[in-house]
Amino acid sequence: MKPTTVKAIKNELSAYAFISPFLIIFTLLVVVPVVSAIYLSFTDFNSIQTPKFIGLTNYVNLITQDNAFMMYVLPNTLKFALLVGPGGYLLSFWLAWLLAQIPRKSRTVLALAIYSPSLTAAIAMAVVWLVIFSGNASGYLNNFLMSLSIINEPIQWTQSPHYLMPIMVTVSLWNSMGVGFLAMLAGILNINGEMYEAGYIDGIRNRLQEVWYITIPSMKPQMLFGAVMAVVGTFQAGAIGVQLSGANPTPQNAGQLMINHIEDYGFLRYDMGYASAVSVVLLIIVYGFSKLCWRLFGEND
Repeated sequence: MKPTTVKAIKNELSAYAFISPFLIIFTLLVVVPVVSAIYLSFTDFNSIQTPKFIGLTNYVNLITQDNAFMMYVLPNTLKFALLVGPGGYLLSFWLAWLLAQIPRKSRTVLALAIYSPSLTAAIAMAVVWLVIFSGNASGYLNNFLMSLSIINEPIQWTQSPHYLMPIMVTVSLWNSMGVGFLAMLAGILNINGEMYEAGYIDGIRNRLQEVWYITIPSMKPQMLFGAVMAVVGTFQAGAIGVQLSGANPTPQNAGQLMINHIEDYGFLRYDMGYASAVSVVLLIIVYGFSKLCWRLFGEND
């Protein structure tokens, strides 16, 4: 064997050895659970007895017999995703752009303040927001509205099917300034200032045109990362509705999302096969929206 070939093989083996810790962890924590969920979705499995293969029965039941899924869970999930995903994404970009216009010290403090809610667990968030939306007269919102004589008696905000979803959207938007927001802020700050000067020489007249023609095209990777994180984070959000209402399913399924449906069947009814089928459908939806983000912000070449 030629020395150059031996050297190439050694280099390739050393590369595999270098990434092997990541490959092992990725396989154990991502590949194995996903493959297991796909397999279990074709079985009848109660988490105690051996899984029994039943083919597509879980998927057929999900589409044809699960009225709660088709009437509430799927519409709620799509509504929640369309409001929180794009809303949080645009809000992240807008706040990142505003912070990029102010001095560094003030920017750092404000960025930390805006980012900190995303570090908070859903249970802690629910505790904070339940003080505001408490259903008794001592709740901040009820007390404020009653003091203005807008309402005569307390409203059960988190138990009402009319208010639960708007409250979930509000809390989720407040919590949506995560790593996507930081990536956008970093992307805006790393744009070369000479590009703006060249843009104004070429005819750019205002800040809106500056954002549209220079800022956004110059930070497409960060925009793509933020979009993917927004999609994944939105579809993963489910605990907030249960924490706010204190029940799973939520009152009249008003805030029931696919994550809640999976938890309901998987951990309350112990129907792991059916819960796996719902999780696979959720995975397909997330993958579809991620591909859409790639189409919008991915590089063409």
